[in-house]
Amino acid sequence: MSLNDPQWGNKGGGNGPPDLDELWRNFNQKLSGLFGRKGGGGGSSTPPPSMRQIGGGAGLLAVVVLAVWLASGFYTVNATQRGVVFTFGKYTELTNPGLRWRLPFPIQTEENVDLSTVRTIEIGYRNNVKTKVPRESIMLTGDENIIDIQFAVQYTVKDPLDYLFTNKSPDETVRQVAESAFREVVGANKMDFVLYEGREQVANDAQKMIQNILDLYKTGIAISNVTMQNAQPPEEVQASFDDAVKAKQDLERQKNEGQAYFNDVVPRAQGTASRLLQEAQGYRQSVLANAEGEASRFDQVLRQYEKAPQVTRERMYLDTVQQVLSSTSKILLDTKGSGNLLYLPLDKIMQMSAGALPEATMQSKQTLVEPTPNPDADARARDALGSRQRESRP
Repeated sequence: MSLNDPQWGNKGGGNGPPDLDELWRNFNQKLSGLFGRKGGGGGSSTPPPSMRQIGGGAGLLAVVVLAVWLASGFYTVNATQRGVVFTFGKYTELTNPGLRWRLPFPIQTEENVDLSTVRTIEIGYRNNVKTKVPRESIMLTGDENIIDIQFAVQYTVKDPLDYLFTNKSPDETVRQVAESAFREVVGANKMDFVLYEGREQVANDAQKMIQNILDLYKTGIAISNVTMQNAQPPEEVQASFDDAVKAKQDLERQKNEGQAYFNDVVPRAQGTASRLLQEAQGYRQSVLANAEGEASRFDQVLRQYEKAPQVTRERMYLDTVQQVLSSTSKILLDTKGSGNLLYLPLDKIMQMSAGALPEATMQSKQTLVEPTPNPDADARARDALGSRQRESRP
């Protein structure tokens, strides 16, 4: 209130403090206007409120405060959550999803536990595999080699009571258990198995072990997945390890090349051996069949000879001469009167008529030259002629 306010000072208009009675009357008029009562005349005075009026206002205020306090006991539990109610800090009940009510604070409190949210714990790194935590990632394998591993563990809450009450810090428990289990699994396997062909199996074995330990601790946590983000030798020995890997790759390549050469050569050798064996067996069968045939023919000829010796000898002579002459390429004609040995190249003529090769054709056009007599053939012919003459004598 400023000094220029008309209510400032006494009724006489002098300077001084405001009139308290006038202020009180103005306040009562405003309060009456709020409750729907009309004030008296301008000169009438309003009496101060009684104790009953003051008590009624306080009771109304207490009812409003009590209603607000009781309304603060309502809370909502989502479909993926479970509500845990505490009475003076002690567990009372577990509530299902929906609109719920409990006694207001400080008598009861509630805490909603999400059962569907997938939580992730990173071990060996933070937010990015490049941001390594060597204290967690460096591990020792079964063949006494050091490797650097980063992996992530994803889990959900399956029992809200165990999750809240059994362990002081369940999330940190998951981290420590996962690191311990992974170290045990890595220590039971060799380095190459962990880095290459056995990465998935290592992750699965670690997941089973982590779940078993968490169930033993009654953490109320279910492991949903264990993912190995990165596995490699330490950076200090990366170059040497690359050389060893390259040498091993060269060894595998050479083994594969040798195996390919083996697969190419051995089947061909086996095929050749099989072919030779079959040819030998065929030759054996052929020789046996020919020998049996010759023996059978000899028996038949012997029986015929015993019946007709003269005819049989004549027939054998003719067959022999035919066999000898059929194996030679020259035809010899012996005339009694002239004494000349004529050469007739019937074989060349036959080749020309059958469309022989050009080389054979050129040979057939050469000049006929009288051949030199073969003494052995002449001797055989004379012997055969002499035997025939002896047989023909009476």
